[in-house]
Amino acid sequence: MEERNKTLGEFIIENQKAFQYSSGELSRIINSIRLAAKVVNYKVNKAGLVDIIGAAGEQNVQGEDQQKLDVYANEVFIQTLINREIVCGIASEENDDFITVQGSDNSHNNKYVILMDPLDGSSNIDVNVSVGTIFSVFRRITPIGTPVTSEDFLQPGINQVAAGYVIYGTSTMLVYTTGHGVNGFTLNPAIGTFYLSHPNMKFPQNGNIYSVNEGNYVHFPQGVKNYIKYCQREEEDRPYTSRYIGSLVADFHRNMIKGGIYLYPTSSKAPKGKLRLLYECNPMAFIAEQAGGKATDGFGRIMEIQPTELHQRVPFFCGSYNMVEKAEEFMAAE
Repeated sequence: MEERNKTLGEFIIENQKAFQYSSGELSRIINSIRLAAKVVNYKVNKAGLVDIIGAAGEQNVQGEDQQKLDVYANEVFIQTLINREIVCGIASEENDDFITVQGSDNSHNNKYVILMDPLDGSSNIDVNVSVGTIFSVFRRITPIGTPVTSEDFLQPGINQVAAGYVIYGTSTMLVYTTGHGVNGFTLNPAIGTFYLSHPNMKFPQNGNIYSVNEGNYVHFPQGVKNYIKYCQREEEDRPYTSRYIGSLVADFHRNMIKGGIYLYPTSSKAPKGKLRLLYECNPMAFIAEQAGGKATDGFGRIMEIQPTELHQRVPFFCGSYNMVEKAEEFMAAE
């Protein structure tokens, strides 16, 4: 079978042997995400026709206004994972605390926990801009047969066994890694099947796009301000192009394909940064590194940070390897 005609299901079966623990659970987790993504994709694509856009009238644990589709996507992913009895715990950006999952026999024998941002960039829903889902999978570290604890979720990113995202845009794509490269699958909506469309995805080593909310420029650290000025100077292959969508998934996806850097630094308004380490930065860092890119907090590797809380925030510099290295040089110089 030609590589690009391969379905996601066929790809998972063929690559099962490459998983570190090949008893089938990890494949079933990816399959569950595939199913939930198709359900959410259906709602996203008809958001303007039904009462699903707009604010839900509540705030999540981060103090952010929840959108109706946020709440819906969160419920779909959680219920899909619980119903299939393949994870022992779930943590979501939308929930205050993690969820302990029992089997139908009240056991706690599953091996994996999943952390997710069920609908990244949801403030863009009302204006028909791409949004996404981000997920991260870890092998539990507490004994099998016991309920999960926070220890199972507060692991550094280097322990991830899988991570990925779904982007709901002009086409819907599922992009994921299990530590053996990054592959992208595009949904054929006519038959509801994901096909391998982007095998072995790689960040270009260099790029000419920088993605940052320049409206916050005055609040940024001096090193970031200096790097932005560097990007704008007419020298060598610069000035770079500024592109900022405001959906992490969409900005990351574009930069991985075209070459670029995404920055969400600390600021006087967000002294610890804004993005969540466990739901956004760790999974994107894993994907970036598997695609030949780099992800740091401006000074050190994202995936080596030891988390201390479920909703921990960190600054995030991610993208083409040489661009992130250059940004780190400017940070170190301050």
